Amino acid sequence: MLRIRLSRVGKKNKAQFRITVADGHRAPTGKFIEILGHYNPHTKEKFFKQERIEYWISKGAKPSATIHNFLVDAGIIKGKKVTSWKPKKKKGDKKEEKVAEKKVAEPVKIEKKEEVKPEENKSEGKEVVESVSPKKEEIKAEGKK
Repeated sequence: MLRIRLSRVGKKNKAQFRITVADGHRAPTGKFIEILGHYNPHTKEKFFKQERIEYWISKGAKPSATIHNFLVDAGIIKGKKVTSWKPKKKKGDKKEEKVAEKKVAEPVKIEKKEEVKPEENKSEGKEVVESVSPKKEEIKAEGKK
């Protein structure tokens, strides 16, 4: 599949980009078929060969997201802009999301408290009015003996 995309050229810290048509499986800076324009991000200067871009699109070449947005701005392509990139999530955000997911994913465990009748504890001489779980009751009974 043919792609219309940016290919970086220029010196270190002085990036400039060529707008090229190339096979989609090749490296972005690798061999290309034709140069269709250029873009300078420092001066925001853009130059397009409109006729050649329209020709390659008619042949089935698909522009990258960034090039698509450039062509929409220039009026070469009609349509809406597309999302070309998403900001990366910070490392701390991932941990917070996992904690939030665990809190939502874990079912809430509610212990049922069993009521103890006063008749059962008459042998010990004290009546239990509050409801307690079986484990707490066993601990209390052991402590009284």
